[in-house]
Amino acid sequence: MSADSNTPAPQAVTDEAVRLDDAYVMHTYGRLPVEFVSGHGATLVDASGAEYIDLLAGIGCASLGHAHPAVARALHEQVDRVWQTSNYFYAENRGELAAALSALLSTTTDEGGHEMGSTGTRWKTFFANSGAEANEGAIKLARRWGEKNLDGASLIVTARQSFHGRTLATLAATGQERFHESFRPMPAGFSSVPLNDIYALREAVASGGVCAVMLECVQGEGGVWNANYDYLRDVRELCSESGILMICDEVQTGFFRCGSPFCYQRSQVEPDVVSMAKGIADGFPMGAVAARAEVADLLGPGEHGTTFGGNPLACAAGLACVRTLVEDEIGEHVLSVGRHLRHRLAAMGHVVEVRGHGLMRGAQLDAPVAARAVEEGLACGLVMNHVGDSILRFLPPLVITREEVDEACDRLEALLARLA
Repeated sequence: MSADSNTPAPQAVTDEAVRLDDAYVMHTYGRLPVEFVSGHGATLVDASGAEYIDLLAGIGCASLGHAHPAVARALHEQVDRVWQTSNYFYAENRGELAAALSALLSTTTDEGGHEMGSTGTRWKTFFANSGAEANEGAIKLARRWGEKNLDGASLIVTARQSFHGRTLATLAATGQERFHESFRPMPAGFSSVPLNDIYALREAVASGGVCAVMLECVQGEGGVWNANYDYLRDVRELCSESGILMICDEVQTGFFRCGSPFCYQRSQVEPDVVSMAKGIADGFPMGAVAARAEVADLLGPGEHGTTFGGNPLACAAGLACVRTLVEDEIGEHVLSVGRHLRHRLAAMGHVVEVRGHGLMRGAQLDAPVAARAVEEGLACGLVMNHVGDSILRFLPPLVITREEVDEACDRLEALLARLA
């Protein structure tokens, strides 16, 4: 049966979805004209049935890809039992997930991200709902450490171009003035120095009143800038010498995104506090902050809390995700496919530099066309992200294949040749 010429073409997003969003949802994001309704692995499907290669993974969250059977099964089983009981009670999977995280956090790796052994450190975890909440917990631990061990020291030093969240405290910790402009006065107690400048950091610590240094091993929102391995080792040494905490914000880099379980392990250091979220539960909302037992035990009942954090649904998804990442030895796959992605991007015309580790990559373009590439990439079946006007950021599901990377890069190369 032939299509009527008056039959409207399939739409990537329905008119009703646009109308309702425009009328009733706060306009804090500029929406791209697509509504995804299903997915599998590194593939997304829109409302018209068109398929896309996903190079964003919900901003690095869908670590096992979309609708992974292990996570879906865990959620289905739990949703038929109980969803929310509060943290006043014990919950299935919470302790098991915390134990699994302790094992991952104490894993040692070489500079390539290959696992070598365990430090034997015991970590204790507080479960939250997001990366910002995880960093809030890290900030409170640092302030308590300063109160108990450093005569009330409360200053936390971060890096310029960092990003730690959108609550007022985590915005204050963020070393990018553009995020502060409309929300001053910012909470006090934060300063920032250039990344990879150990002399500037030493000077900041020497000025006194510092209780912690908080860093991303790769600055995602800042442009995918790597912290040098030697720099991270120097930071660890400085913090140990000064008796202050080293906090690693692994919200975007954790859970094998960079090859090793956590990115700090690539430099053979171990921080005192680690914040995490995104890939922990394959996209189900969850965050966590973990600390060495000596630090974690500084917070007692009533001194930190959350209503929804660590609920049975989140813990079921988190435990299924973490166990699958480990059992599937996803780190080796990430290292291999990540190298391939880097090589393909570096060989493209109009790409002048490729940064990051594993499957967290930033491609620096020679022209300010990143936003157009993201928008027009949708017509090519690519889901991408840009940071600023000349950096494309790639955070695909960790299960993406070399073949999918090749197909995506072929499409992107043709797109950049047309735009630049």
